[in-house]
Amino acid sequence: MSSQSRAVGSNADKRAGSTQSPVDAYGSEPAVSDKSPKPQEPDTDVHEDPNEPAFDWMKPKTSSGASPAAPAKASPAAPANGSTAAPAAGQPESRADRKAAEAADADTEPPLFADTLADASSGKQPSHYSEPLPTSALQVRPPEDEVARRNAEREQAAKAKPVGPRIFQVLLAVFYPVILLVLAVRAVTSPLFLWVEYNRPGFPGDGYGFNTDDRMTYGSYAVDYLSNWAGPRYLGGLVNQDGAKLFKDSEVAHMADVKTVILSSFGAGVLLIILSIIGIIYLRKRSNGGVRRGLFAGSIVTLVIIIGLAVLAALSWQQFFTEFHRIFFANGTWTFSLEDTLIRLFPGQFWVDAGIVIGALVFIAATLTFIFTWPTKRRRGLASGGADRDTETSTKDTEDESESADVRGTTAESAR
Repeated sequence: MSSQSRAVGSNADKRAGSTQSPVDAYGSEPAVSDKSPKPQEPDTDVHEDPNEPAFDWMKPKTSSGASPAAPAKASPAAPANGSTAAPAAGQPESRADRKAAEAADADTEPPLFADTLADASSGKQPSHYSEPLPTSALQVRPPEDEVARRNAEREQAAKAKPVGPRIFQVLLAVFYPVILLVLAVRAVTSPLFLWVEYNRPGFPGDGYGFNTDDRMTYGSYAVDYLSNWAGPRYLGGLVNQDGAKLFKDSEVAHMADVKTVILSSFGAGVLLIILSIIGIIYLRKRSNGGVRRGLFAGSIVTLVIIIGLAVLAALSWQQFFTEFHRIFFANGTWTFSLEDTLIRLFPGQFWVDAGIVIGALVFIAATLTFIFTWPTKRRRGLASGGADRDTETSTKDTEDESESADVRGTTAESAR
């Protein structure tokens, strides 16, 4: 038979639905056909329990304490139909078996507490120990007397006033008379007071030749020396018209002592003023009305002191003047004769007038302070009234806001 006839026959078989292997376009048989056996998938050992752990270290321990043996891997000679090897001995095959193994392990665990061990050794039933919660003490109410004591201490602490404002009020009351006295002395030790004193009617003249101009010139040197930083030579080098020394050495020494007292008092006054300003600032921030109370007490103290000194001076001026000098100067250093320059420039009437001016200035300042700090009802209720006004304002604002909110809510509901 020829090759052509074979080709025709093969085509006929193909049209008749022959079961022979199909050929490709070139007449050759393909390598794989539809009826050729399919390749087998890899062997997948799917356990019947979906909760089986994926790794050996995640599997529970057996009662012997060792991990169950891993399932045996398929040997190379295993059949190709996808069957798996049998699980190793000791490995629970189901979830119920694993639960039973865990319960057995829990029974064999050692007890946690010593009393449980003792009960287990003696055959007694273990006691159920429950440790108290950390917040259980908060539920215990203290005794009634303890509650009353705590409430009393709380009320006393609320009523107690702080110590700081009280201390500054006392200091302000003590400093105030000293400050007024220093300021009055500074007003007297000035060329202005000398001019007023030498030119006032009735002031006694000098019987040894000083006129008003001489007194004003030489007296200004003495007053300036008390407030500057010059040495004793500032007065010791002065001479009068005939070329003689104006002040004796004893007079210059006394003026040096007076200068020390004056500068010390001025320095103390400046320090007290600074401390008083600090106290006023502190009281304005920490104590409502503390400045007023401190100044009011200080004015009372000042008035008492100045009135007492005025009475002593009026009863016996000479005794008062002598005792005053004995306090600040040594005996024999402040007594001079009538022809000495200090007595001619500053006679006894000058010191009387100076004392009156100092007392008057202090008295006027203390009286004005006393009047302006008197605790009237308006001054005592000023702070509370202001606080009440603030409270009323805040209440009104709150009411206005609530009314506005109600209006907005009503408008929204009507719009719906």
